[in-house]
Amino acid sequence: MMKIITGGVTAAKGFEAGAVEAGIKYANRTDMAIVYSQVPCKAAGTFTSNVVKAAPVVWDKEVVTNSAFAQAVIVNSGIANACTGKQGYEYCKATAEAAAEVLHIPEDAVLVASTGVIGMQLPIEKMQAGTKALAEVKEATLEAGTRAAKAIMTTDTVHKEVAVQIEIGGKTVTIGGMCKGSGMIHPNMCTMLGFVTTDIAISKELLQQALSEDVKDTFNMVSVDGDTSTNDTLLLLANGMAENAEITEKNEDYDKFVEALHYIDETLAKKMAGDGEGATALFETKVINAETKEQAKTIAKSVICSSLTKAAIFGHDANWGRILCAMGYSGAQFDPENVELFFQSKSGCIQIYKDGVATDYSEEDATKILSDEEVTVLIDMKIGNATATAWGCDLSYDYVKINADYRS
Repeated sequence: MMKIITGGVTAAKGFEAGAVEAGIKYANRTDMAIVYSQVPCKAAGTFTSNVVKAAPVVWDKEVVTNSAFAQAVIVNSGIANACTGKQGYEYCKATAEAAAEVLHIPEDAVLVASTGVIGMQLPIEKMQAGTKALAEVKEATLEAGTRAAKAIMTTDTVHKEVAVQIEIGGKTVTIGGMCKGSGMIHPNMCTMLGFVTTDIAISKELLQQALSEDVKDTFNMVSVDGDTSTNDTLLLLANGMAENAEITEKNEDYDKFVEALHYIDETLAKKMAGDGEGATALFETKVINAETKEQAKTIAKSVICSSLTKAAIFGHDANWGRILCAMGYSGAQFDPENVELFFQSKSGCIQIYKDGVATDYSEEDATKILSDEEVTVLIDMKIGNATATAWGCDLSYDYVKINADYRS
């Protein structure tokens, strides 16, 4: 049975974290973080599908693929180290070298991640000094994990972390995570950075399989604004300190781990969607009874990506025609006269469309439902048993304000 607990990346045994103010771009706020394991970790990762990949993405893919183990992650906010050429990659190496020196671990056991403005070079001296300072302040406390989660924020309004515990082979296994992301968020790895830590003992191959499969239904089902970042990185570190019998095949223990990992990933994904730039509401689209999983996912994504639908959610306007329109141009084939649409929130559930026409619903009741902080559009395709859920947010005036002067 899974137990939700307090914490984030330091919840699992053997993990430490910390944050410092390095002055990368921001003044008077922490802007560098570390996640560190007391022992070597198996590492897995998924990365942006954008052809333009930031230097840290290139570095981390090499570490995850080729290194014997990973043991630390150094993260900065403010500058993305994207579109920075050979020098940007060399700065990743220089940061890893600084971490290796003070942490007494191999250079290729250090992962790096950056988020912020594209096209600016990192102030490498500040990065190196910050890295050394992080080694001095890292702790295994839950508070240290929270400080790290706050340090990686850019336009985020809240820090994002979650942790759970499960029982595997008579041992307590803990999984914790943190992420940042508020804008430039779109399916196929969305500007998001995510870091998940666990003390489970599991093979590297199964760790990567679990992560790669789960992002398809979690992080890859989130969109804030339709822009896929250059820096998207999700890293999963497993240090084995729970001392369970190592999972080397897909069995009941593996399934338990996958279920818990899914909860972590989905929770963080929803936190990002609900904290979209300028957002006032988490906007969820749930497709049920679809013919295939692919059809369900295609339609769910299309609806949460529709700017007109997002604007209607912001205005608490039950403009269901925009939903049907987004479904229709999604590329999925279906009979619109067979579909049923509902609005749901904590205030209730109301059917708004059936048999090809609007139902006799109350606009007042619909507006009340759409005024809550979490709103769901439920789409019943009535042709199969496949389901999918996507998450986004409403589109407010503040989104344009935030992104019009992001570099200033």
